[in-house]
Amino acid sequence: MTIAQRSRRDGLDVLTLSAGAIEATFAPGAGMVCCSLRHEGEELLAQRDGLRAYAETGKTMGIPLLHPWANRLADWSYEALGRSVDLRRLEGGVLKADGETGLPIHGALPGPWRLVEAAATRVVAEQRPTWEPGFRAAFPFDHRIRLDASLEPSGLRIATTVAAADARVPVAFGFHPYFTLPGVPRAEYALALPPMRRLALGEAKVPTGEEEPVQEYSGALGDGAFDDAFAGLGDGSTFAVSGGGRRIELRFESGFRFAQVFSPAGRELICFEPMTAPANALRSGAFAIGTPQQPYTAVFSVTVGQI
Repeated sequence: MTIAQRSRRDGLDVLTLSAGAIEATFAPGAGMVCCSLRHEGEELLAQRDGLRAYAETGKTMGIPLLHPWANRLADWSYEALGRSVDLRRLEGGVLKADGETGLPIHGALPGPWRLVEAAATRVVAEQRPTWEPGFRAAFPFDHRIRLDASLEPSGLRIATTVAAADARVPVAFGFHPYFTLPGVPRAEYALALPPMRRLALGEAKVPTGEEEPVQEYSGALGDGAFDDAFAGLGDGSTFAVSGGGRRIELRFESGFRFAQVFSPAGRELICFEPMTAPANALRSGAFAIGTPQQPYTAVFSVTVGQI
């Protein structure tokens, strides 16, 4: 069997999958982040502060998994499935605060994963994160998580499964892909967004409970900024950005019903974030549940092509 290419990046071991004109690189020692997605030799993921900063501080880049919650919690504590958790003492350790709101954001810092398979076009890895004391203090629900990434000449598919070890586990993970179009000015990014429901956000940028339908959208990013939350996504919902003769599509295959669209002004990137639950889900109770008998699996794909 042909195996994935192994190398080092920012002092960390990485695995690179190859299929046709596309390559995807993962870092098992840093939360299985997809730290690079290259098409015809050009990087399609914003690198921001790099892989080492992500591993050490949680400063997101590439396509990181956000677990055990995506986006923000509205406070430094939560109650879920009969358990009360105080997160304050973990700030600056396994948890980081959002620089804008001061709230806990994007779950626990990435840890190492165990490789199950590392073929030329597929990598499978697992983690039992609650064996780590810091993670267990932030999320005291014993569980396993498995990531199965496969590459084809058309793009990348990532399936993530969460299973409780012995009872139930809240499911609120998501991903944060930082797409960029090489050589294309941000204002010329052409967006295509599916019909969905916009979630109203309060000052802390968590949902207030109000929402409104929004129609399918197609148009230039221009000078606008996004940090918007959405619900009502279904299997097959597709987000896209195009420019410079290339189109990148992110498709919700299954298990993702929420999204965040993020593009800060002045940054040449756009994020279409698949989420299994809305922001603040561990506090609001709006999370899914995984059990030993019924694990929760969510799948998304990224396709890349010329236009």
